[in-house]
This record gives sequence, structure tokens and C-alpha cells, in this order.
Amino acid sequence: MTDKQPALDFESRQLPETLSILPLFDATLFPKMVVPVVIMQRESIQLVDEAMSKDRTIGLILSRNSEIKTKYTPDDLYKFGTTALILKMAKSEENKAQLLIQGLGRFKVKDFIKGKPYLQARVENLRDIETKSKEIDALMVNLIGLFTKVVEFSPGLSPDILSMVKSIQVAGIFADMITSIINSTLEEKQKVLETLDIKKRLQEVTRLVNYQLEILKLGNKIQSQVKGDMDKKQREYYLRRQMEAIKEELGEKDETSIEIEEYKAKIKEKNLPKEALKEAEREIGRLSRMHPSSSEYTVASTYLDWLTSLPWNESTKDKLDIKKVRKILDNDHYGLKKPKKRIIEFLAVRKLKPESKGPILCLAGPPGTGKTSLGRSIASALGRKFHRISLGGVRDEAEIRGHRRTYVGALPGRIIQGIRRAGSNNPVFMLDEIDKVGSDFRGDPSSALLEVLDPEQNFSFSDHYLDVPFDLSKVMFITTANILDTIPPALLDRMEVLHLLGYTLDEKIKIANRFLIPRQRDAHGLNSSQISFTNASIKNIITGYTREAGLRNLEREIATICRGVATQIVAEEAKSVKINIKDIYKFLGPVHFASEANRARPSKPGIAMGLAWTMNGGELLFIEATSMKGKKGLTLTGQLGDVMKESAAAALSFIRANASKIGISENFFDKIDIHIHIPAGGIPKDGPSAGVTLLTALVSLLTNKTIKKDLAMTGEITLRGRVLPVGGVKEKVLAAHHAGIKTIIMPKWNKKDLEEDMPEKVKEEIQFYFVDEMMEVLKIALGK
Repeated sequence: MTDKQPALDFESRQLPETLSILPLFDATLFPKMVVPVVIMQRESIQLVDEAMSKDRTIGLILSRNSEIKTKYTPDDLYKFGTTALILKMAKSEENKAQLLIQGLGRFKVKDFIKGKPYLQARVENLRDIETKSKEIDALMVNLIGLFTKVVEFSPGLSPDILSMVKSIQVAGIFADMITSIINSTLEEKQKVLETLDIKKRLQEVTRLVNYQLEILKLGNKIQSQVKGDMDKKQREYYLRRQMEAIKEELGEKDETSIEIEEYKAKIKEKNLPKEALKEAEREIGRLSRMHPSSSEYTVASTYLDWLTSLPWNESTKDKLDIKKVRKILDNDHYGLKKPKKRIIEFLAVRKLKPESKGPILCLAGPPGTGKTSLGRSIASALGRKFHRISLGGVRDEAEIRGHRRTYVGALPGRIIQGIRRAGSNNPVFMLDEIDKVGSDFRGDPSSALLEVLDPEQNFSFSDHYLDVPFDLSKVMFITTANILDTIPPALLDRMEVLHLLGYTLDEKIKIANRFLIPRQRDAHGLNSSQISFTNASIKNIITGYTREAGLRNLEREIATICRGVATQIVAEEAKSVKINIKDIYKFLGPVHFASEANRARPSKPGIAMGLAWTMNGGELLFIEATSMKGKKGLTLTGQLGDVMKESAAAALSFIRANASKIGISENFFDKIDIHIHIPAGGIPKDGPSAGVTLLTALVSLLTNKTIKKDLAMTGEITLRGRVLPVGGVKEKVLAAHHAGIKTIIMPKWNKKDLEEDMPEKVKEEIQFYFVDEMMEVLKIALGK
């Protein structure tokens, strides 16, 4: 131990201008401050030994890098440091020494000197730039106030330190003392060491103390919150333990235990499948380890509620009396022979093979033809529960498959929800408007439906929420659609499509008398003695106020009349009303649609009647052609699509190529322009089926011959004059019959479409010509 007392008069001591430099990596020494230092490098110990043998004065400079190095270069060190005096030195080992060092003054390195194993430098000793002013006094007073608060918030700082700081009157030493005490970074302390202007130094130290005070306040606030939370939790814990002890003494069970026992009883009662049972037992195990106030507890209990409320094994017994089922279907719906026949076939198979899978039917047809109500009627006839969901506008796959339980508020998809509401695992499940399913970034619901509607897969349907298979093979799925074009082919392939045609005029009259009028009478509080309709009045409503394949608008108009009659009866203007043709105007106003039977028939050359298909059924399509002076111009108007425009061009080319056969001049097109127009220009029109009508209208114009009255036609044409088959034949024929058309020309290939589901009365009242060649069409239509 070396412990020689150095000279005590530091102020008058002449500080050397050449110093041996001891690098520091974890502390900054300020003048007049005392710090302990431990050194372990051989060069540093040599430096101290030589200093102890002389005047004990060395230079301390902070390293720019906090890593310990065996050898430092001038670039590793800051340019400013502190001249220090070694007060004490003690060597505990050969290469380790402990020093007690006191700062004497600041210096700036001029340059480093080579020649020693340690660093030496020529330095410029620096003095504080002191000025006496009120501002400096104010800074010191403010700094004392801040430092006092720092000491209050820092349990590790002794109050004696505050007394010592307050006793310092020299501003520079005062700032250095506070900087050495507070918890600032080495870079910030080095900045204070390098600041010679006392005012700027006090301002910098004030900033550091302010920041330190904010940190301490925030830490104190956090500590108070944590302590408060811990105290609250400990209190709740003790209270719960006391409640448990009291309940145990009284022989009572806590609510959690009761709930878990209830779940176990439900699981046992439900006789869950193996995978569902395994998942339920796992969730109960998790539930028993959770606290009831935990959010996870609610998630687990909701999942168990769903798992134990599904009808895993509950089924309704099918009514297998085919005669009774047929009677129920006939009472509920008029016509619809093909769907009824298919249900009867299903029951027959079910009776012979009880474990047969449920069919997946798609009822396709125009709006208002009874698709949705037929599903409910089928459920009633079979004695099954009925559930319907609308898929119109559904764009999220999770609507079908459900959300995964990781999401807040997750629920099963609408399929599993519907099964739960039905309360049996073999309901009649109607997926309405399947042709209107959309898709976006959330997924494609139609792809999720592939599993639901596939008998080879749906016996193990996996909902994302349940995450266990559920057997849907016993469910009878019935889907409805207005058009089939928008249904993905893979999905359409899984369904058995049953086409529902529109109704004929006679069928609509019968349905109105049997179903619509009695239903609207009852809905408006009327009876048969208060309101009645003649068949003529019903026919007038159908032809003059509705234009549809179905019955919705017809029922709406009947409801309007019922409201008018109800008003008259309440006002005592009438006791009973019989609706005749002349009464309809009073209740419904002017006719909405001109009767198709009364619309202009081809009475001039260049006018032909075609047949068109729409989502609402079939319609008549009038085509007009005219010519004028010009040179090979063809104008097409009426908002026609590209396919229809191409059909018109093909028709004109056929006529030009076969002009001599048709009986017109071969150069007829050289001096004329032709204009083809299809009325109802506000409605877009497209498709190839108007080809036959376009060609016939052009030939009628060019030969100046009028087409036969009450004749309509449909068919696609080729440049060679072939007539190709078209779609929507049944709807087109019904529209023609409704309009009073007596003769129809159509492709020979479409003859098969009339053999099934077409009412006999229609076949009897319309004469059909089935053709292969365009020349046959012209011969029938124009008598060529």
C-alpha cells in the first residue's frame, strides 16, 4: 500500500503541460471530484508506478468506445480530459492496482508524444470562463430546486449529498458536482466537461437534471401503479380463498365447478363422435385451469356451448307414405311436375335404402316461380325441419366455413349455425340465390360450398370454428338460382339441376284462384263473401298489369285490389265487391303493358317477330329493317351486343351470296344502305338466337313480301345457311303462347326441349316448324 500525502495546495499548484494519459471507459472525472479507479493493463500499471515516483499527476481521458482494450490509440480518445492527482494506490495482485484519484483541472490535448509503452501528451491547461451575474445565480437556484426533487425521488441518494451540493458556492464546481452525481450518459458528461463557459455549463446541466427528473417521476408513477395492481390482486386472491373455504365448510360448490360438471353431463348425454369428444375433453381441461374472469375462459365456454348444442345424432323421422307426400306437394303448389317427381323418387329410394344420402338439388328458373316456397313445402311433406339462408351478396368465405377461434367474437359459419337452429342433422337446407354469390379479397364462398354440396366430402365437413368434422350427408340441400351462367362449373357439377318454367296464362289463373286470392283475402281481413274475382278480371290483370314468368307482381296487384275493397267496406261504401274487368281500372289505374296479343304484327315488308330469353322468362322480339339510297352501308340500332351485330352481318352476307336463289338482284347492295332496328332501345340485347329473325326480316324487305301474321321464330344461323340450336326454348314458347302466337319456327335440334315439361295446351294451340336450313325458314315465312 502506497499512501504518501501529496501537496495540499492544489489551487496554487502549477499543473504540468506534459501528462501520461490513462484512458477511462466507464467514468468521467471532473475537477475537484474524487473517484476510485481499478487498472489491470501492464502499461497502465507502469504509468502509475512512474507517476507515483514523481509528482503523482496523470491525465484521464474518456474512451470514445465503451469496450475495454489492451492498447488505446489517440483516435480512441476524446480531446478533452482531466488532470488528476493519485491520492492512494494499492496493488492486490501483480497486474492489478486500485487507485483513488482526485481531479485537478481540465485540459485539451495538443498532440501525443511517442516513446513510452503508454500514451503521453502535450496539453493545454484550461480554466473556467467565470462571470458574475444574476442569471448565473438564478440558474444555480433553479438547479438546486431540481436537484432537490431528484434526491427525493432517488432512494439511493443520501440527503447529505444535497447538503454538500448546497454548500458549494463556486458555479463551475457546483455544476460539475451535480453532473457527476446524476444518472446521465458518459457522452453527456463529457459534453459538460468540455464546456468552459459557466453559463452554458449550468444550462446544459439544468437540461440533464430536468430529463433525469422526468424519468424518475415516470418510474415512480409506474411503480405506484404496479404496486396498486399487485395489492388489488393479492386482496382478490385472499378474498377468493376465504370464499372457497366458506363454501367448503357449507358443503357448497363454486360456480366454475358447477359449470364444468354441466358441460361434462352434456357431453356424455350427446354421445359425441370420437374427434369431437376428444376436443371437448381438451377444452374442459383448459377451462378448469382458467379463472372465470379471464377472456380465454369465455372463449372456451362459448366453444363448448356450440359443441354441446349441435344435433350430432338427433334426426327427424321421414314420412315415407308416398301418397300423402304427393298430396301435400300438390296442395301447396300447382304444376311443377318435375321437382315433385324427383322428391317422390328420393322417398322411394329412402324407403328401400334408409341410409341413402340426401340429394343436392338446384331449382333454376325465373323469379316468382315458387322455388323458395317449394323448398319449404318439401320439408313439410317429408316431415323434416326447414332452414333457409340467402347467399345473395355473400363475399366472405368465413360466412360458410366460420372464423377461426383466434379471432375475437369468432362464430361458426352459416351452415353449422343453420344446423343448430334446425335442431336435427337431417333438415331440408335451402341455399337461396346461389347464382349471386360473390368473391373478393376475403375469399371465395363458392369454393367453400364445393365441400358442402359434394356427397363424397360433406360427411366430414370441417368448420373453421369447430375444427372437428360434422356429418352433412343426411341433409337435403336445395339451392335456387335464376340463371346458371354465373355459377362456377365445379359447383354446378355437384348439383342436380331442375328447371322451373314460367306459368302459362291458364296456369296463372288457376294458381290465383287456388292460392293467391285466398292468401290475400286472409292477409287483409276479408272473406269470400266480401270480395271475389271473375276469371276474366284475373286474365286482364295478368295481361295488362304484369309481364313476368312468375307470380309475384300478380299477387302484388291482387293485394292492391284487396286493400281498395277493404277501404270501401270499412267506409260502408259497399258490403261485398265482385271484381270484373271494368272494376280493375278503378283500383289499379291505367293498363301498364300493352297486351302482346294486340301488339302490331308484321304488316309490312321488313318486319319480323323473334323470341328472346331474359332472366324474367321469355319475350317477343320485333325486328325492323328498312333501306334507303346509299352504297353498301349497314346500320344497326337498338343497343345491340357484339354477337347480335355479327348475326346481322352474317345474315346480310348469306343473302348476298344466295341472291339469285332468293330471287333478288345480285348487285342489290351497290346502291342502297340498310338499317336494322330492334325496338325497346333502352334495353341491351345480345345473343345469336335472333339470327334467323334478322335474315328473314332482311329477305322480307328486299323481296317486298310480308311475313305471315302470328308467326315467330328463333335460331342461330351460319354463313352457309344452317340453322343451329339455341337455349331458353321453353321460356320463349311460353311467352309466344301468352302473346297469342299461332306458329313458331325453331331449330330441329330443339324439338327435344318441347317433349318434356311443356304444357299440352301450348303444344295443341301452336303449330311448330322444325328446320335445319335457312331456305326452309324463308319458304314457311314468306311462301317462297
